[in-house]
Amino acid sequence: MSVFADFHALQSVPVANLNRDDLGSPKSVKYGNASRLRVSSQSWKRVIRHGVEADLGEKAARTRLVPVKVAEKLRDQDWPEDLAAFAGAQVAASASAKKPLKVEQAGHTSVLLFLPESGIEELTTLCTLHREALEKGLGKKNPGALLPPAHVEEILKRRTASISLLGRMLAELPGANVDGAAQVAHAFTTHAAEPQRDYFTAVDDWLPSDATGSGHLNTAEFGAGVFYRFASVNLTDLITNLDGDAKAARTVLASFAEQFLMSLPQAKKNSTAPHTVPDLAYLAVRRHRPLSLAAAFETPVRADNAGGFSGPSRQALAAYARGIHRLTADAHRPFHGHAAVSGNTLEGIGEEHPSFAGLIEATVDAALTAHGSRP
Repeated sequence: MSVFADFHALQSVPVANLNRDDLGSPKSVKYGNASRLRVSSQSWKRVIRHGVEADLGEKAARTRLVPVKVAEKLRDQDWPEDLAAFAGAQVAASASAKKPLKVEQAGHTSVLLFLPESGIEELTTLCTLHREALEKGLGKKNPGALLPPAHVEEILKRRTASISLLGRMLAELPGANVDGAAQVAHAFTTHAAEPQRDYFTAVDDWLPSDATGSGHLNTAEFGAGVFYRFASVNLTDLITNLDGDAKAARTVLASFAEQFLMSLPQAKKNSTAPHTVPDLAYLAVRRHRPLSLAAAFETPVRADNAGGFSGPSRQALAAYARGIHRLTADAHRPFHGHAAVSGNTLEGIGEEHPSFAGLIEATVDAALTAHGSRP
């Protein structure tokens, strides 16, 4: 039976446009017959991934530019332009003994690759070792694979902790797929909310003294609200992806927990600076399956007498959790707890912890104990 660590957060975000649609408007969703603001899982997952990689000191890159980056490294080593470009293309051509990766006219692969950044240096070194073969193949119509496919494939299929955590989809390279251990939901406002328009101008500092008006004017859209956020990590799968290393899994899980709570998508940050943190974090360890509490907000929350949504959202989440725990008789949940900015009692969501750090530590300990691994 799998063990899951579930992460729930309520976060008030002021004027912001964290995640835009194709027209530049904040993304939205209709839920419970009410329009809500939304932040896509991809948007928040990306900034979480970068935070985890920074914590662990091992960066990965999701990119189509592997051949281009290899060629750049080789040019920096004084390789001729044509030979460097050919060598970069050979990385894709030699990626598999059965079927090469396609390279488009601009020199990038037709699919996104996801590999450790150190892989670029390794591929560059591999090209250097096989420079003679590359020089002989330069200019040939069908030179074939001039780099050892097994070695190139091994580099492209290598994992980092973030790849083990979040997964990798690469059907073009057999054996490269990694089923991610983490699931991240789209965040949405607990209450009805719609984008608002902002008319703005920019002043030209060097206008003549007799000139009036602005140098630029435009409109932009933004939104604000209290967001419900949810993610879950399958600890069993994470340990499997990490080749059974429970100690590494502890580090990765703790890093994910902190980044889930403390990260924020960076769109429009210079003009909005919406740098809040959650005012409620609820973490739980579950067996059998994860459990989202999104349905707590299917009926949109109404503002309290003071006009705020944060307090009613915390109460709505706790009330719904109590109902769900009654229905399930608290089965398959060896641990849960919360940390909140408010001192008001929130029954039904476990013991209150004074800090995120304490809550995270208790959750990770409980998850590894439930899995049968020593904390």
